[in-house]
Amino acid sequence: MVIYGVALLAGCFLAGMFLGDVLGVVLGVQANVGGVGIAMLFLILISDALIKRGRLKPVTRQGVVFWSAIYIPVIVAMAARQNVVAALDGGLMAFVAGTLAVVACFLLVPVISRIGGSGEPLPPPDRGDEG
Repeated sequence: MVIYGVALLAGCFLAGMFLGDVLGVVLGVQANVGGVGIAMLFLILISDALIKRGRLKPVTRQGVVFWSAIYIPVIVAMAARQNVVAALDGGLMAFVAGTLAVVACFLLVPVISRIGGSGEPLPPPDRGDEG
């Protein structure tokens, strides 16, 4: 059922946020350090393991896909806003460092897109119509 996919996503989110808070305390930072990224890694690893074992039905996968499609843009937007506020509070050097990182990423897109060459197209997505 779709609700199981949502439960899996929520569990990964809570575990990731907890570990991000713990990592922040260990590093001496008063913030969550990488909690969202940890949550997404958990979601990828756990759902992949469940799919390989045949324990994640296509209908359940729909719940994971639907909410992760919504989850990622919302979290990225929230994190981007926090980073801009922190950069403006941090002064000119933080702003310059952020700008240089963005410019470097834009410049590396053509280089990275050439890696691997052309291959076979991906198979059509599993629609999950059964069960």
